[in-house]
Amino acid sequence: MDEIEVPQYFICPISLQIMKDPVTAITGITYDRESIEHWLFRNKNTTCPVTKQPLPLDSDLTPNHTLRRLIQSWCTQNASFGIDRIPTPKPPLNKTHVQKLLKEMTDSRFQLKSLMQLELLAAENERNRKCLLENGVPKSMIMFLVDCNKKGEILEGIEEALSFLQFVKVPTEEVKNLLSENDQILDSLTWILSSEVKNSVAVKSHAVIVLKRFINKCDSILLERLKPEFFEKIVNVLKHGVLTQQGLCSALHVLLCCCPLGRNRLMMVEVGLVHELIEIELTAAHEKRITELTFGILFHLCSCANGRFQFLSHEGSIAVLTERIMKGSMTVDDRGVFILSLISKFSATKNVLDEMLKVGTVKKLFVLLQGDHAKYLKDKVMQMFKAHSEVWKNSPCFPQTS
Repeated sequence: MDEIEVPQYFICPISLQIMKDPVTAITGITYDRESIEHWLFRNKNTTCPVTKQPLPLDSDLTPNHTLRRLIQSWCTQNASFGIDRIPTPKPPLNKTHVQKLLKEMTDSRFQLKSLMQLELLAAENERNRKCLLENGVPKSMIMFLVDCNKKGEILEGIEEALSFLQFVKVPTEEVKNLLSENDQILDSLTWILSSEVKNSVAVKSHAVIVLKRFINKCDSILLERLKPEFFEKIVNVLKHGVLTQQGLCSALHVLLCCCPLGRNRLMMVEVGLVHELIEIELTAAHEKRITELTFGILFHLCSCANGRFQFLSHEGSIAVLTERIMKGSMTVDDRGVFILSLISKFSATKNVLDEMLKVGTVKKLFVLLQGDHAKYLKDKVMQMFKAHSEVWKNSPCFPQTS
């Protein structure tokens, strides 16, 4: 490639590579299809990258067959320089093909094959994902999972259906419509979490990622209907460590979304979530986002007496909380101080206060007080110091002035 000059009009303005499937936008500029579709559909841009003129998401991208043939011919002529020939692009996915695959999904003889083909099409490119979305395939995938739950059978194809839903993001309004039309979607996804499946880590991680997308769009009425089994199944996958890092983050996000309702917090405490969150912080590879989520949930759970009791019942709770504060995340600092404030205000026995001295909590709070932190956090720290000065006053790290 270094020994030969590539004609400039063969180069995509976005990728700066030789175009494999040149298409011309309504602005008159030609791009490689994959690059411009990524620009439009994935990045949600609405202007032409070159001219900056409006370029709506649904605007036509016309195949430039003449240019493609010129590029293919040039590549063939220069094969001796190590240039690979550009293959002729496959015809675009169309409604007829998608409807055929959806029909085959309803026939047990062809179900797995059609699910696999739909997954491959979704993984291929943005154009396919747009076509699959427009033809209602995500809804069919969700209903397939619901039917599996109703039958109580882990059918072949569940992994493919969940993988498909990773590639094709269901729009917000469609998610809301699906939730209003079928009250078994959330239960179906958590049912997968509690089932014996092949390729367990990938399948359960995909299930909880899809669950996160749906729980984000649930209204308070749906969240109020959640049952203890919902939380128990999520806690079990946390306990047994059968999730990828992305799956773990999604599971924690689901739980955090459910926290604002008091009945949900009580159910989470009852199924042992507090203990598992502390174990995650003690044993999992330290990642800032995971700690932000665990601390966010713990803050909510420590707002109730049983939650604080379970928190303090774990020998490592105060130590790991202390260790995580002031490690580069303002969110962790905020939630950590507020958890300590709840413990200090409602559960501060002599043993607890001594433990805070022993593991360095008091020292860490004093350092935070001297640092560049928000006034409301420093006020929380000062409230703790004032409330327990009699116990802590002899500590060498306790502020003797102010």
